[in-house]
Amino acid sequence: MTDLWKMSATEIADAIRSKQLSAAEVTHAHLERIGSINLLINAVVQEFPNEALASAKAVDEAISQGKDPGVLCGVPVTIKVNVDQTGQATTNGLGLQRNLIAQSDSPVVSNIRAAGGVIVGRTNTPAFSLRWFTKNDLHGQTLNPRDLSITPGGSSGGAAAAVASGMCALGHGTDIAGSIRYPAFACGLHGLRPTLGRIAAYNASGKDRHIGAQLMAVSGPICRTISDIKIGLEAMSVGGVNDPWWVPASIYQGQFPRRAALTIAPDDMPVSREIELALRDAGQRLKDAGWVVEEVSCPPMRPAARINEELWMTEMRASVDLMIEQEAEADSIFVYEQMNNRIGPMGAEDLLHALQSRAGIIREWQRFMEKYPVLICPLSGELPFLQQEDVQSDASFDRIMEAQLTQRALPVIGLPAMAVATGTVGKIPVGVQLIAGRFREDILLSAGADIEKAGPKMKIADLT
Repeated sequence: MTDLWKMSATEIADAIRSKQLSAAEVTHAHLERIGSINLLINAVVQEFPNEALASAKAVDEAISQGKDPGVLCGVPVTIKVNVDQTGQATTNGLGLQRNLIAQSDSPVVSNIRAAGGVIVGRTNTPAFSLRWFTKNDLHGQTLNPRDLSITPGGSSGGAAAAVASGMCALGHGTDIAGSIRYPAFACGLHGLRPTLGRIAAYNASGKDRHIGAQLMAVSGPICRTISDIKIGLEAMSVGGVNDPWWVPASIYQGQFPRRAALTIAPDDMPVSREIELALRDAGQRLKDAGWVVEEVSCPPMRPAARINEELWMTEMRASVDLMIEQEAEADSIFVYEQMNNRIGPMGAEDLLHALQSRAGIIREWQRFMEKYPVLICPLSGELPFLQQEDVQSDASFDRIMEAQLTQRALPVIGLPAMAVATGTVGKIPVGVQLIAGRFREDILLSAGADIEKAGPKMKIADLT
């Protein structure tokens, strides 16, 4: 039983569906894994083993009656603490919200349940889901199981750490500026940021978010294999009438030319030698798989990254400015001040100008993606940062913001993107980012599978 936590989500679902394993024994194995290693890395911060086992037994009962529980048939899943799950606190890493108990599931949670997923815990995020590092005064700091000295990423750092260490087979994450993609990159995993509207979002426990978050924030899966990303996407994207942005679009949109663009340094962003080598290696893997790969310049990203900051800060000033002060969490205060310093006052005309400029940026990118169905580019300009490096000084914060240029830009552009793990530098994970046209996650899955197939298999982190 103890080795069941090493299985991929796809392997687990297939084995349970074919009655080679029971959902109950798989869930037991993952709960035992959480019990044995979670104290070391603090990825899972809310646990409910009885509820998880009851869900697993329901999956087994459905199978015994000849029913198919769904694409996630018995797969152990974790949920990030910034989305509603019935009976659990939607803390978002805040002491202020420790008693904000959800009375209903977010659509992504209900879709996971409906697909047969078994929720085994809820995972950590930085306070306000604000950073590419995962630490807060309520739940504590999450460590990276690959290397305790580096960040597990953020804001879905708990999700990535849980997946990388075998506490779950699939982690739910959210992304407004890289919060799915960067934790996947830092923990040696794959992570998909889908097109806006692909996966429904809604938290009944709070007010609707302002326009910036409505346009940029999405949920998506973090996994150890591309096939797991596929079934995670299929499960999460079924629908949700409470999200006015949700689009009932098919995941599989038809044939496409196997042509890719490779951009090593978008907008001349600094890119380390290790990242450049990973990008060229990924490009070569696609060539070897029959793709045509051209090294070109992609459309500008800096204007989109700037709009991301403007929209995000406008919302934060309107809705969480006082909460930052009340929470009094030192790291959040520092990061918030840094972001405030980067973005001057934003009036109504400034906001309108940002949204107007966004249309032209999207238009240019859509034309580019018509020619190149997929773009290979850096996810970060550097290997994963040391823990807490962003709050060490003004200069370190600015350097990190520059390294994360592409993560900040994509949510404004509205295209789907995927972090693809490609290997390690020593024991430090490295990977690349793939970008496709709107609602063409199927292209990302195809290219990602070809890159994955030609590289080393990413094993579960050894914490012994």
